[in-house]
Amino acid sequence: MTARAADRARYDRATAHLDAPVAIVDLEAFDANADDLVRRAGGKPIRVAGKSVRCRALLERALARDGFAGVMSFTLAESLWLARSGFEDVLLGYPSADRARYAELTADPKLASAVTVMIDDPAQLDLIDAAREGGREVVRVCLELDTSLRLFGGRVRIGARRSPLHSPAEVADLARAVVRRPGFEVVGLMAYEGHVAGVGDAVAGRPLRSRAVRLMQAAARRELAERRAAVVRAVRAVVPDLEFVNGGGTGSVQHTAAEEAVTEIAAGSGLYVPRLFDNYTSFRGRPAALFAQPVVRRPGVGAVAVLGGGYPASGAPGADRLPVPYLPEGLRYDPQEGAGEVQTPLLGPPADDLLIGDKVWFRHAKAGELCERFDALHLVEGDAVTATVPTYRGEGHTFL
Repeated sequence: MTARAADRARYDRATAHLDAPVAIVDLEAFDANADDLVRRAGGKPIRVAGKSVRCRALLERALARDGFAGVMSFTLAESLWLARSGFEDVLLGYPSADRARYAELTADPKLASAVTVMIDDPAQLDLIDAAREGGREVVRVCLELDTSLRLFGGRVRIGARRSPLHSPAEVADLARAVVRRPGFEVVGLMAYEGHVAGVGDAVAGRPLRSRAVRLMQAAARRELAERRAAVVRAVRAVVPDLEFVNGGGTGSVQHTAAEEAVTEIAAGSGLYVPRLFDNYTSFRGRPAALFAQPVVRRPGVGAVAVLGGGYPASGAPGADRLPVPYLPEGLRYDPQEGAGEVQTPLLGPPADDLLIGDKVWFRHAKAGELCERFDALHLVEGDAVTATVPTYRGEGHTFL
């Protein structure tokens, strides 16, 4: 029996009392992935990305381990909710225009001390001030640096379109603007290199593309390491007591941690290891989060249909954004139908061994987005479910 077949047997036994659709997290794999992230971080603390986990119980499990400290949230509403739930160090990873939540933040000393917001434009400070409604608490802010690699005089850009702040002078200018402004303090700097951390460099069957990605990423790492160090020097000249410099992501943990200027790493997807993180030369994680759909039809030889399953991930549309049929091995989508809203046909020899009601296990393309589809995660240890915990959705929150 292969390792994957053994996992399928365990998951089927563990969830035999549960009807699909159902989502699980294999705690042995989750903990092993956490240990691997800590090893790759080389002693620098890992801030857990809430959007990649979307489950308070599992955020707490990660943070209880040595090597993890703090949460990176993805909306201001999530930030305040986590702070009220006992999380004392929450970095909002994206700028917000949520005026109502800014009014809450600036009126509550506990929230203001626990939450750091992201900015890259003085206009965002104007919005916060306009939202205060009498709130006088000082707002902790983090400045975001654009990490994109710019070639040929800027005519070619590689990387996500995030912050407009690219040079040390631009970031330092914004730091000075914050320092001069009552009601705000600069406490951190963030730079997320998504074109390195979030792009696999060993795509199966694409050797030329994989080599091109590796060459691009090597150049991007060199350029960013030099520029990030210069930015940190420029900002520390304005804010000597800067608390943290955040960088990285699951796919670049060890590279970013090697930079002296970086004080902490952001990561979260590496805990669940969704399918988009299969294609890296620098690490191998263990799939920890899976969901199962029930077989509801047997349309013919070599074919079954499962209920639902059309859970595409965000990003540029493509086949890599679809969940992948994982267990039993050897199933594939019908190219004429793909993953469906209400039913999903699956083809392949294993289909003939599946009965009505059997579970087919899938892996989602991206990590926490799976939790937008399920109210609960069943935590598996060995061949038993040992706990069931709510996702954000199960606690009544979607945030986006």
